[in-house]
Amino acid sequence: MNEELKQVDKVTDFLINPDLWVKIGSICIKILLIIVVSRVLVTLSRAAINRIFRNREGGKLQIDQRRLETLRVLVNNVSRWVLFFLTVLLVLDQLGFDLRPVLVSAGVLGLAIGFGAQSLVRDIITGFFIIFEDQFAVGDAVTINAFSGTVMEIGLRITKLKSGTGEVHIIPNGTITQVTNFSLQNTVALVDVAVAYEENLDRVQEIIAEVAKKVKEENENIVSDPQVLGVQSLGPAEVVIRVTAECKPNTHYGVARQLRASIKSEFTARGIEVPYPRMIAMPNAKERA
Repeated sequence: MNEELKQVDKVTDFLINPDLWVKIGSICIKILLIIVVSRVLVTLSRAAINRIFRNREGGKLQIDQRRLETLRVLVNNVSRWVLFFLTVLLVLDQLGFDLRPVLVSAGVLGLAIGFGAQSLVRDIITGFFIIFEDQFAVGDAVTINAFSGTVMEIGLRITKLKSGTGEVHIIPNGTITQVTNFSLQNTVALVDVAVAYEENLDRVQEIIAEVAKKVKEENENIVSDPQVLGVQSLGPAEVVIRVTAECKPNTHYGVARQLRASIKSEFTARGIEVPYPRMIAMPNAKERA
């Protein structure tokens, strides 16, 4: 009975100890402050990330809106979970837990993952910077390493490229070392027109200039007046005249085809002769005699 009373007295003394409650209150206040500060940091980080991605919407290259939204949510989730992990560690530290085993385990796990998945980590990091820096976007005509085509999809790990003949190239982002983007700046449609030596070059150039001006009025992809540069070369049976037209990005192929077709039609209507191989019959021996 006396032992039981002594135990009750010890428990009572422990519970009414003011130092204990001061310590518990201090720990609770610190934990509450940690939680409040972490919530504030989460809110600030989310606002900052959203602001950054809104600014990317006005960039020179427009990324697909769904992909932009996916990346924004991804970064927000990563930042939130990092802050959550740090908050848990700080709370455990206030509760008296030894964090060294936890940190050592996390370090060993991260090191193992780093060594075992180096290529995967490299692909993800490279993919993030490709999207964030607007190096290229979905729909751009690009050459990546040795592959040329139109970008079908940009992911954090791979990029899909569709060639002009329909093949789909799947390229790990970590292997991308060189990119040429044909969709950033205006391009130039270059057309060489061959005419016979017998034609009047001044008249031919005037006709080409008229046709080029008409094509510009019909085709909105031409951004400035086409230029007839003059004689480009002299061939065995033809004189080559060059005409150029500045176009919107990656539209020069279609503009060049339209220019060629329009010039050919106008040459036929105006009677301008297009050179072609000719055979001259040589007299036989009797005729020469």
